[in-house]
Amino acid sequence: MTKEEREGLIRKYADGYDEVVRSLEGITPLSLSARPIEGKWSAAEIVHHLADSEMTSAIRLRLLVSQDNAVIYGYDQDEYAQRMNYNGREIGPSLEALKGARASTVQVLKGMSEEEWKREGWHTESGRYSTEKWLEIYASHAHNHAAQIRRLRELL
Repeated sequence: MTKEEREGLIRKYADGYDEVVRSLEGITPLSLSARPIEGKWSAAEIVHHLADSEMTSAIRLRLLVSQDNAVIYGYDQDEYAQRMNYNGREIGPSLEALKGARASTVQVLKGMSEEEWKREGWHTESGRYSTEKWLEIYASHAHNHAAQIRRLRELL
């Protein structure tokens, strides 16, 4: 990955929180927990997932940068959603967690050296896992879920 490609992905990553907020504009409180697509998450569940995923991913990046051969553990996101009561909580604190974790991680990303961009660890579900792979995944993560929220809104 070139430096320019990384910078573009960092900009996209930095915009993720705002993209999620834009996707929620005008959504009613009742619509937040609606599930118009059988087996898919509600908008509220998506927001809580983003917060939990973002806090987890922030730690993953820090482990990759700070530890040699870091082990990155996978988790079952559906089990998380159930156990963390995703549809029974207010989304405000989760939006704040998403915002704070993203802002802090953008600072880390912008300060990383070329050597740190080459660091790798091991993901328990997908094998070799680098800081660049991390960026590729999480630059789009919030945007993808914002698009999912927009699709839910169209159906409601």
